[in-house]
Amino acid sequence: MSGKLPFAPLVDAGSAYYRGAGRFAWQFARAKLGSDPVFAAILAQGLLVGRTRVLDLGCGQGLLAAWLLGAYSHYASATPGAWPQGWPAPPRLAAYVGIEINAREVARARQAFALDPRAAVQIVHGDVRDVDYVPADAVVILDVLHYLDYRAQEGVLKRVRGALTPHGLLLLRIGDAAGGFGFHLSRTVDQAVSLVRRRRWISLSCRPLRAWQELLSGCGFRARALPMSAGTPFVNVLLRAEAA
Repeated sequence: MSGKLPFAPLVDAGSAYYRGAGRFAWQFARAKLGSDPVFAAILAQGLLVGRTRVLDLGCGQGLLAAWLLGAYSHYASATPGAWPQGWPAPPRLAAYVGIEINAREVARARQAFALDPRAAVQIVHGDVRDVDYVPADAVVILDVLHYLDYRAQEGVLKRVRGALTPHGLLLLRIGDAAGGFGFHLSRTVDQAVSLVRRRRWISLSCRPLRAWQELLSGCGFRARALPMSAGTPFVNVLLRAEAA
């Protein structure tokens, strides 16, 4: 990881949770936290400021929890000027619940946080369509809903709306099906990854950005779109949706 990146110490802090979870988990964390623009954006733009109870649907190995916990630890202990200039203070998690269907990801996540008794992290093994949602003031869904059919997408979003506290927030990253080559590339990558992990080819339920916004509106949200594919060939969008 290049030390020239303003958030390189945050990548170090977040990925450190995975040193005891195996080499793959640690290397994947470093690569993903350092290259996926959504992680830096969440902190740089203060997208979760003031949100202390986070529900992460399709959490994988818990990267968001590691990122936020590592960021707060770094912020609290950093010398003056060490925190990236212009970034607001990171949120201090009081509770994080991640739901993940892949048993190997769950095992890596649980192992990563087991050695830190101060980390209020719970990783639930289950399907986001079925598992009960805990009350939260922020729900995060990154690159997950297109794996569900259209009816299930709506069902999940309605359940998310019910789980959010007053003035709750949803961060939903999607691929814009109207995005041309970038969208088709990202869809191919997702299908190839699914083929490797699930040993079968799956169809994806994708929508243009406008259709995602209409779906969110129908589920009780006011959504604002933020581009979220800088430095990548994809056309991902992060929808910041407030409970209406």
